[in-house]
Amino acid sequence: MADLHLSLAMARNDRSRAVLDGNIKPEGIELVGTACHASELFWRQLTYAEFDVSEMSMSSLLIYLSKGNTDWVALPIFTTRQFFHTGVLVTAASGIEKPEDLKGKRVGVPEYQQTAALWSRGALMHEWGVSPKDIHWFMERTEALSHGGPTGFTPPEGVKLDRIPQDKSIGSMLLSGELDATLLYLTDNNLVDRSREDISTSTKIRRLFPDGIAEGQRYYKKTGLFPINHGMIVRRSIYEKDPWVALNLLNAFRLAKEGWLARVKEQTEAFWRLGLISAEDNKALTTDPFPYGVKSNQHTLETIAQYSNEQGLTPRVLKMEEIFAPSTLEL
Repeated sequence: MADLHLSLAMARNDRSRAVLDGNIKPEGIELVGTACHASELFWRQLTYAEFDVSEMSMSSLLIYLSKGNTDWVALPIFTTRQFFHTGVLVTAASGIEKPEDLKGKRVGVPEYQQTAALWSRGALMHEWGVSPKDIHWFMERTEALSHGGPTGFTPPEGVKLDRIPQDKSIGSMLLSGELDATLLYLTDNNLVDRSREDISTSTKIRRLFPDGIAEGQRYYKKTGLFPINHGMIVRRSIYEKDPWVALNLLNAFRLAKEGWLARVKEQTEAFWRLGLISAEDNKALTTDPFPYGVKSNQHTLETIAQYSNEQGLTPRVLKMEEIFAPSTLEL
């Protein structure tokens, strides 16, 4: 039996909670779980390699692998997905009414290389023709706490990027008018992010997409992309010694997800029987919106690898066999 230390960013990850809690155990593996915020988890893992198995930013992983680091093997267990560009915030004074208006503006981002920013920039470029080079970027995280420190991040050629002074934050600069917009706003208490301003009721700030759900649906119908944010990694030395670890971990996370989906389906079927939702809505629950596996996510995975290269974060488009455990490529 292998004893492994696992870390998950559990705040937004109910589909995996049963594994972290020990209610579902991977066969032949004894897990010791640690839950922490994703921003902190990735910084700790990239900097200190603390955990044998953990969630990982897909963008940081691609950068890491592209530079020849082979410490980790990825598993196609995708713990978080989201339409990130629908969360862009803009200031009322900026004059930004549509995505194209972001050209020439001052835009904040917690971490330039983070996956949420990668996907948002990809959507802006491919849907509205807004290149990363069209924007003046401001990054909140310090060099010491940045995920880009361990990966050797430098701003891509032609991209104008400044670091936000330590006595300021994305939130304070939005409220003061020093920023026109931000791709992402993180206020959760963790060691890495420092924005704490509550801007939810501010009349100075609004969403670029007033109906984010409608925009997400439009984007999905057009592109077929449900953007992947986090995957899982296992220490390569463990995988090479015991290759069976990859599929056993994948199976445990699959069982945890299926249990969560079953509970959601049971609740929704009750709503259907009460006439609160349509039969068509209930039938939709037979589809898994969170598939695991490489083949099952080929289009999305190839797109993020393409975006990473397009945006100058990786020197080439990584192939799936360079990223994931061989035994998972056909799933």
